[in-house]
Amino acid sequence: MTPPIPLESLPPAARERAVFLLEGFRERAPDFPGDIPGAELVLLCSDYVAQTSMRHPEYVLESLDANGRMPPRSDEEVRGWLRERLAAIAEETALKACLRELRHRELIRIAWRDLLGEAGLDEVMHDLTRLAETLVQGALGWLEEQLHKRYGTPRDHEGAAQSLVVLGMGKLGGGELNFSSDIDLIFAYWHPGTTDGGRSIENQEFFQRLGRSLIAALTEATPEGFCYRVDMRLRPFGDSGPLVMHFDAMEDYYQGHGREWERYALIKARAIAGEPAAGERLMEKLRPFIYRRYLDYGAFANLRDLKRMINEESARRERVEDVKHGGGGIREVEFVGQVFQLIRGGRDRALQRRDLLGVLDLLGERQLLPPHAVDQLVTAYRFLRRVENRLQMQNDQQTHRLPAHPFDRTRLALSMGFTDEASFEMALLREQRRVQAQFEQVFSAPQRENGDSLEGAPGTRRTRMIGQLWSMELDEKEALPFLRDMGFDDPVTAYEGVRGLRDSPVTRSLSETGRQRLDRLMPLLLGALAELDAPDPALPRALQLVKTIARRSVYLSLLVENPLALSQLVKLCDASSWISDQLTHYPLLLDELLDPRVLYAPPGREGLKEELDHELGQFPVEDQEQVLDRLRQYKQVQTLRVAAADIMGHLPVMRVSDHLTWLAEVLLERVLELSWNLMVERHGEPWCGEGAARRRAHFAIIGYGKLGGFELGYGSDLDVVFLHDSNGEPARTSGPRVIENSEFFGRVAQRVVHLLGAFTPAGRLYEVDTRLRPSGLSGLLVSSLDAFRRYQEGSAWTWEHQALVRARFVAGDADLGERFAEVRRWILARPRDSAALRREVVEMRARMLAEHASRDPGVFDLKRDRGGITDIEFMVQYWVLSNARRHPEVCDWPDKVRTLEVLGRTGVITPALGAALADAYRDMRNRIHRLTLAGASTRVSDPPEDLRALRKQVMDSWDELFGDVAADTAAPGKTD
Repeated sequence: MTPPIPLESLPPAARERAVFLLEGFRERAPDFPGDIPGAELVLLCSDYVAQTSMRHPEYVLESLDANGRMPPRSDEEVRGWLRERLAAIAEETALKACLRELRHRELIRIAWRDLLGEAGLDEVMHDLTRLAETLVQGALGWLEEQLHKRYGTPRDHEGAAQSLVVLGMGKLGGGELNFSSDIDLIFAYWHPGTTDGGRSIENQEFFQRLGRSLIAALTEATPEGFCYRVDMRLRPFGDSGPLVMHFDAMEDYYQGHGREWERYALIKARAIAGEPAAGERLMEKLRPFIYRRYLDYGAFANLRDLKRMINEESARRERVEDVKHGGGGIREVEFVGQVFQLIRGGRDRALQRRDLLGVLDLLGERQLLPPHAVDQLVTAYRFLRRVENRLQMQNDQQTHRLPAHPFDRTRLALSMGFTDEASFEMALLREQRRVQAQFEQVFSAPQRENGDSLEGAPGTRRTRMIGQLWSMELDEKEALPFLRDMGFDDPVTAYEGVRGLRDSPVTRSLSETGRQRLDRLMPLLLGALAELDAPDPALPRALQLVKTIARRSVYLSLLVENPLALSQLVKLCDASSWISDQLTHYPLLLDELLDPRVLYAPPGREGLKEELDHELGQFPVEDQEQVLDRLRQYKQVQTLRVAAADIMGHLPVMRVSDHLTWLAEVLLERVLELSWNLMVERHGEPWCGEGAARRRAHFAIIGYGKLGGFELGYGSDLDVVFLHDSNGEPARTSGPRVIENSEFFGRVAQRVVHLLGAFTPAGRLYEVDTRLRPSGLSGLLVSSLDAFRRYQEGSAWTWEHQALVRARFVAGDADLGERFAEVRRWILARPRDSAALRREVVEMRARMLAEHASRDPGVFDLKRDRGGITDIEFMVQYWVLSNARRHPEVCDWPDKVRTLEVLGRTGVITPALGAALADAYRDMRNRIHRLTLAGASTRVSDPPEDLRALRKQVMDSWDELFGDVAADTAAPGKTD
């Protein structure tokens, strides 16, 4: 808040005028108190306040407190004043007089506090918005009551009463109304139907009459002026559309005919009068139109075009000194905030707010704008809004342009706390330049749309020819040598690929906007591909992606508007066919290319949990479909980040598996939570026992295989076993629909498997394998911990104990997880016949080789063949099972690398052998990751020398450990 300039510091002419106005007020106010601090400055700076106060001095005097100051007023005080007077009004003429009286009283009080620096901008905007809402609500309520008397209450076909919903648009909806503003309104009602009175009419006619009466009550000029100019042009179909529409018709309009500028207009829409709950339902219906589920970078081009039209209009009307529409004005600040809302609001519901200052703060928190940019925009916006309000306070006119008369410009400067016009205009220019700079930073087109403007610049001919290549202005004879010059080894295939996309049915069916965006993107994409050392493999991947996303042209805009995203796309398409396939199948992942700092830095386990909590916190838990889609999208996003960091060398192999395993754990925890809560809601919590022994029963998920061993790869499935600890009778849930605990846990497990494995348009989370449970597919889906122990002790095969080496608790009740870990240790440390164990391990491996080993001696399957990862796995499992009784620490870890280290440290094997096998394992895992990202299988044809040496090392270790037993088992696929 800026303190007012003292009377004695005013320029002589201004001081003389202020004293004259105060004396005039004294003459018309016989009850004028001795002193009203600051009154001279208020009357000087606002002709509106001066003139209205002369006509109605009581409006001032009745608002002053005992100290001669204007106090703030609460919402209830303002609304109560109007409510009390409307109760005694019987005629529409009196209604209009009452509305205008409140308007004058409040505008005088608001201007008074603002000009004297007693109210900040937030209070001023709130009070101006509250005044408009109160007047609309009061007028609507009174007029609706009169129509009810004549026609009855509007009802839908079910008999439910209907009310008019008044949407406030623009600054009114955002709670940011300025001093002398139009109000933009839209009228709607819930359902068609008829009124229930003696003179029944259609609801449509009832609400049209009500809407027209409301507009007249607010806009009609009377001896006391008007309340507001009401603008209804933002309604569906504008001036040619009906004054009021029911909700379904509005939804159909926006989905079928809504234009981009209407999305922008609806950002701030808010029900300001009528039935609030109905208003919320309407806005929920319109939300998918306003906020797209994907990042909508088309908003940049759309708002850029809109701003260009505004600039042209401003120039035509000579709006050089327009603080709203001119360069660096209020509208540019609004555009900066709203473009991020349109782009990201569908994915980040926190951005679906109406107040601009709150949006700007959020952009800073989300690091979508740098802190200094947010500070500059907020400071400038506050300054410009104060200028706008004080301009309008001079004469209660809707103006945004600096006054032409020198004395009026001086008064404006004084009202802003400046002693002279020059210093004020310098400050204004500084803020406008800051806004303009930030606006240009956000909205500048990253690529010139007109290549001709670059004539003579380096590379212009090449750029022009790339454009002609896409537009097919180059014939094949010209195109082929040019493509070879661009670096393509097979220019014929490249040319056919480009021509195939241009002539494809997808391209031909694009809208005009989509075709324009594609025509802008393709030369940029082809130019970026030409920068690669070997662009041939990346071109078909990129073309397939473009073909997939072309119908959703917003993704084309994303790549046009973000050169960095385009360069990341080309880099990743070149590096990995798997990544390009993921981007093609799930274009939402293109959003992740915008910030390489995030793309190549996947979060750790806690970071994953925090990001998932934030992602799901935007949606009600009850909306299971939306939550599950977000879980799948989240998995795809995080997997892409790991793959990108992996392929670019930012993550070592063990960290890749760690990140993928953490991701699976976090998602398992959340899916279990959703499944558990749903079952508890239906059946209550599971309890067991009675009396003092009565307790809650618990549930846990045990990870086996790659999940248990921190060895997940891209596309790995999840091996899991479900356990509970319910024992004792009774064992049932607490209601409302009571079932046995065994059934409860079975349903929880089934739900988990279903949610993880179900396919939706967003893909699926994981394929789940539960065959490692006791008795396999013939056993119960969920076992008690006691039953699990009994099975492992008395019925499990050796291979099931081998699998237990890589088992660990991954989700559910941590205490039950600890008890499982104790059972695991106990089972693994049981005394064993070493010779029988060796024979059984080798026999199991022989069966696997017979079924899955490569038959071609020139091919090596990194996972399944002799000398591969499975051999290392079986050796580690044998060493653990045969030595856990003497060295229980070998059971500490479920993963091979750390277990090999412990085996070496305890003397079970030599440290050198442990290190060598760990290195071999890491090398092969890294090769598998690379093959997956290249879209290849784990089968390597004609393996390189270093891989053959590694394989031989593993096979030698196997033969040294199992040779005498393995010799009795002819292992197919042996190529040594």
